[in-house]
Amino acid sequence: MRLIDTHTHLDFPDFDADRDAVLERSRALGVERMVVLGVHQANWQRVWELVERSDGLYAAFGLHPVYLEEHRPEHLQELRDWLERLGSHPSCCAVGEFGLDYFIESLDRNAQQKLFEAQLALAAEFDKPVLLHVRRAHAATIATLKRFRLPRAGIVHAFAGSTEEAREYLKLGFRLGLGGASTWPQAQRLRSVVAGLPLDAVVLETDSPDMAPAMHPQQRNSPEYLPQICGELATLMGVDSDTLAAASSANACALFGWY
Repeated sequence: MRLIDTHTHLDFPDFDADRDAVLERSRALGVERMVVLGVHQANWQRVWELVERSDGLYAAFGLHPVYLEEHRPEHLQELRDWLERLGSHPSCCAVGEFGLDYFIESLDRNAQQKLFEAQLALAAEFDKPVLLHVRRAHAATIATLKRFRLPRAGIVHAFAGSTEEAREYLKLGFRLGLGGASTWPQAQRLRSVVAGLPLDAVVLETDSPDMAPAMHPQQRNSPEYLPQICGELATLMGVDSDTLAAASSANACALFGWY
C-alpha cells in the first residue's frame, strides 16, 4: 500500500522528541509522502528546514485564520516573498493552510475574509493549489471560490460538510481531505456523506498531531496511523484498502503535479 498524507503539522513541538522515528515508522508502513503546512509567519522557516532535511516531505505556506491575531499586514508580503523564492522548488507544493473559521466566534469575519481572498489571489498568481481550513463556513467559502475560480483548485481539509456542499466543491475542482474524524462511529452524518463520495473526490490526511482516529483515542495523531484510517474509510466507502489508497494517492499526485 502506497499512501500520501496530504495534511500534517510535523513541525509542531509535539514531535520534537521522536520526529525521525515517526517518519521512519510512517515510511515503513507505506506513507511515502507527507505535506507539512505552515500556519503563521513564525513557523514557515521551521517547516522549510524540516522539509529540506527529510525525504518525502513537502511544504505549504499560509496564514491560518485561527492565528488571526498574530498575523500582520506585512506577513502577506512576506508570504509573497516566500512564494517568489520557493514557488518553483519541487518541495513547495501549495499555499496553505488558510481559510475561514466561523466556529470560533471571536475571530473577526471581515478580517478573515480579506486574508482569505488575499491568499487565494497569491495562489492564482503563483499557480499553486490551496489547502483550505473551513469550519462552519462552507457557504462563504464556496461563494468566494466561485468568484476566484482557481485553475489549480486544491483540498478542503478535514471536510465535514453536507453532500450538497461536497458537490459544490467538486464542481470547482476541489478534493475533499478525509482523516480521523470520519473514523468515529458517533460521526454518523459525516460518515453517511463519506460513504457516498466518489473515489476521485478524496485525498487522505491525518492533521497530525491533531484529530486522532477512533482507533487511537486521546493520543497524538501521526502519519503512521494513515493506513488504519484508510482501512476504516475504505470499508465505509465499500471498497478495499488498496483501492482507496491508490485512488487517494493518484488524486493527490494530480493535484500537486507529482508524476
